[in-house]
Amino acid sequence: MKALVFHGPGQTAWQDVPDPGIKDAADAVVRVDAVTICGTDLHIIKGDVPEVTPGRVLGHEAVGTVVETGGDVRSVRPGDRVLISCITSCGRCRFCREGHYGQCRGGGGWVLGHTIDGTQAEYVNVPFADLSVHPLPSAVDSYDAVLLADIFPTSYEVGVLNGKVQPGDTVVVVGAGPIGLAAIATAQLYSPGRIIAVDRAESRLAAARALGADATASADEEPDQLVEDLTDGLGADVVMEAVGVPEAFEMCTRMVRPGGHVANIGVHGKPATLHLEDLWMKDVTLTTGLVDTYSTPMLLKMMAAGRLPAASLVTHRFELGQMEEAYEVFSRAAETGALKVVLGGPQHNAVTVQTPGK
Repeated sequence: MKALVFHGPGQTAWQDVPDPGIKDAADAVVRVDAVTICGTDLHIIKGDVPEVTPGRVLGHEAVGTVVETGGDVRSVRPGDRVLISCITSCGRCRFCREGHYGQCRGGGGWVLGHTIDGTQAEYVNVPFADLSVHPLPSAVDSYDAVLLADIFPTSYEVGVLNGKVQPGDTVVVVGAGPIGLAAIATAQLYSPGRIIAVDRAESRLAAARALGADATASADEEPDQLVEDLTDGLGADVVMEAVGVPEAFEMCTRMVRPGGHVANIGVHGKPATLHLEDLWMKDVTLTTGLVDTYSTPMLLKMMAAGRLPAASLVTHRFELGQMEEAYEVFSRAAETGALKVVLGGPQHNAVTVQTPGK
């Protein structure tokens, strides 16, 4: 089969690799029908995630069709269309029993495209299939559902819930890429008073406005001052970091009010300065996190009911064999206007959807 293989920082190839097979009785082999690229994949290619070693098949988000299952799998069978979660759960360790599946110590957690071969391939082996794939209702489109593999549960759990968004809050989202936009969409479930989006790309700020942001600011034009002006000098109740660079994190800590929350969602490859000389007396809560995906079933119900704006986040579509072209478009998002790129069968041959707000 073909797959996207990491060969070290800055080096990948769409190449032939062995077909996956059942390695454990809890495994399922899934044919990939729709797959997407994550900002974390770009961090991996830059060398920010050293646990990913050369030879690894990348990718941790996909929708597909089960083709084979191990003897212990009970929840799905060959022929079922499923969502593959970015997080794998053994279901037995302390963290899985507590619902912290991202911290699984029984062989799960974030493993796909990280410590085992991932989803940017024609087929993928999914461990602990009973707990790590979700059967999809026929009414849910595969290109929409693939956004539930990572970005929606990540933004909701690590951003909105960790940030404890409340009715009437002023919420700032720094970074209006796919994660930030999903955070804007799911923060609205809690009726904040105002959502402010910050980014460098005007196309992404336009997308943020289309998804419900009340105000936007360029990261290059003193967004701290805008937040101060809109909150009468108090600062934001909740600030979410959705970029993964030191400057964005430090900006978030300047924007938060006393007693507020900074929820870091971004994947960081470099140290950031924590200015405790300014923060020590402000009663600020700072959270970090890897998504647990415990919210995926609830978000799937919302999508089936038409309550999540998933389709508007998919700006580019490609055939699976156009993986390298899709990476090129996604990695130049400021120029291409890419939000989420999704790859699938030939019926979706390189269709481009207009960026929201353009």
